[in-house]
Amino acid sequence: MAEPDLIVVGGGSAGLACATRLAQAGLRVLLVEAGKSHKDLRVAVPALMSGIVQKPDFDWCYSAEPDPSVGGRPDVWPAGKRLGGGSAINGMMFIRGHQWDYDHWAELGAAGWDYASVLPYFRRMEHNERGADAWRGQGGPIHVSEVRSRYEITEEWIEAAQQAGIARSSDLNGEVSEGVDFIQLSQRQGLRCSTAHGYLRDKPANLEIMLEAKVLKVDVADGRANGVTVRQGGEIRTLSSRHGVVLSAGALNTPRLLMLSGVGPAAHLQEHGIPVVRGLPGVGQNLQEHPGCHLVNAVSAHTLNNEARGLAGFRQLLSFAFARSGALTTGIGHAQAFVSSRDGLSAPNLQLAFSAFAFEITPKGNLALAKDAAVSTFVALMRPNSRGSVSLRSADPAAPPKIEHRLLGDEDDAAQLVEGLEIARKIMGQPAIAPHVKAEIRPGAAAGSREALRGYVGAATIPMFHPVGTAKMGAADDPLAVVGPDCALRGVSGLWVADASIMPTIPQGNTNATAIMIGERASDLVLQAVRQPVA
Repeated sequence: MAEPDLIVVGGGSAGLACATRLAQAGLRVLLVEAGKSHKDLRVAVPALMSGIVQKPDFDWCYSAEPDPSVGGRPDVWPAGKRLGGGSAINGMMFIRGHQWDYDHWAELGAAGWDYASVLPYFRRMEHNERGADAWRGQGGPIHVSEVRSRYEITEEWIEAAQQAGIARSSDLNGEVSEGVDFIQLSQRQGLRCSTAHGYLRDKPANLEIMLEAKVLKVDVADGRANGVTVRQGGEIRTLSSRHGVVLSAGALNTPRLLMLSGVGPAAHLQEHGIPVVRGLPGVGQNLQEHPGCHLVNAVSAHTLNNEARGLAGFRQLLSFAFARSGALTTGIGHAQAFVSSRDGLSAPNLQLAFSAFAFEITPKGNLALAKDAAVSTFVALMRPNSRGSVSLRSADPAAPPKIEHRLLGDEDDAAQLVEGLEIARKIMGQPAIAPHVKAEIRPGAAAGSREALRGYVGAATIPMFHPVGTAKMGAADDPLAVVGPDCALRGVSGLWVADASIMPTIPQGNTNATAIMIGERASDLVLQAVRQPVA
C-alpha cells in the first residue's frame, strides 16, 4: 500500500470497527496491531475463554498496583493481545448499557452522544438473532445470539427473580434496559464473534493490517500527528499517513501511548524526561471499573459442572461439533437482571449475572470448574464512585502501564454491593429455585449480617475487566477532557481517539458493545473531518 490516508493504532473492539468502516468509505487505512491473528481455535470456541485469559500469548496480563480497599491485593487487569482485542478473550456478553448512560454523557459535555444519536450505530453494528425493530438491528457484522447452553435451573432463576419482584424484560438491549432476561452473546452459530471475526469476514481491499507491530509513539510535528513509530520484530520503523492517526489502543494503553508521545500531564511527562508536546492533565485520569463479587450455591439440579468430564464431556463435544450447541458454546453468563437496590435512582445500580456453573480455586491459584453441581450469581456495581488512574512506569515503551485503582475506594460502593448480595440471596430463596439449593458456598451461612457481608465484599470483590474513561470526552471548558465530542484530541490536529478510554462515565453492564459502537460512530466523525474542504 502507498502512504495510507489514516493509520489506526489498535485492532481491538473499537479499532477494527473504525478501521473497517473508514476503508469501506474509500480511504486507504493501515491498521497497526501489536498482537497476533485471531485465527486460533482457542479464540473461536467460547468455553475455552478461561484458558486464554491471563495467558501471555492472548493477554497482556497487566497487574494493577496493590489495592488497599481489597486487602492490598494487586489484581490482574487483562487486555486482549489478539486481533479483536478484548472481544477476542472476553465472556461474550452483549450488553448495550442503559439509555440514561448516553443521555448523561451528553449532559456532561459529550454533545451528539445521547441515546438517540448512538442508537443508529448500535443497530448498524449488529445482526440480532431476535430480529430487527426500532431498537435492534440486522445485517451488521457482529452477530448477537441466544444462549445455546441451556439449563432448566437458568429458567428457574429467571422465574425466581420475578417472584422476588423483578420485572421480566422482553429484551434488555431493547426499549427497556431493566428487569430480568436471558443473556445474549456475541456469537455466530455457536462460535465467538469478535470484531475480527465479524468485520473481517469481508475485508476491504484498501484496509492493510500489520500484526505483531508495537507502536512506540505517535509522531507529532508542528502540532499535527503525521504517523507512528513502530517496532516489528527487531526493526523500528516510522510510518506516515496523509490525514493523521486514530488511536484505539484501549483504556489502559491509549493513555500510555499518548504520554509516551508527549501528550499528557506536563509534570508527569517531565518526571520521565519526555518532551511535552501538549499538556493535557486529563490523560490517564478518570479510570473507572465495575467491581463485583460472587454468590455461589451448591445445587441438586443439573448444571454445566456435570458436563465437564467423562462421558458427559464427550457428549458435549459431539453436540458442539455437529450442532454448535451445548456446554462448549457457553459464555460467562446465562441470564441476568438489572435492578435498583434503592428508590429514586435514574437507572439500575446493580447487575446480577447468573451462570449455571461455578468455579473453584485450585491449589496453584488457577480457576477450574467445580467438581459438583453449583451455580453462581455475580453481583456487580454499575456506576461506582471510585476513580483511578493510568500513568507511566518509565519512558521505556516496553514498560507496562501503571494502573492505580481502588475497587472499593468509596464506602458507598461497598454498601451497594452488600445490597446486591442481599437481592441475590433473596432470589435464591424463592419457591422457583429454593428446592434445588443445597447450601451457600460463598459467602456462606456465617455471613448472615450486613457487617459480615461487608467483610466478604472487602475480601472477594474483583474487577470485571471493563476499564474505561482514561482519555475522556467532554466540552471545551472541561479541564480534564482529552477529546471533544468529535473524538479529536485537544490541541493536536490529525489525532483522534476511538475506544473505551473516551467514555466520560462507565455505562451499565458489560462494556464491549459500547466500545464497538464508539468505533462505529468515530469512523463517521473522522471521515467527516478528513473530507471537509480546506478553507
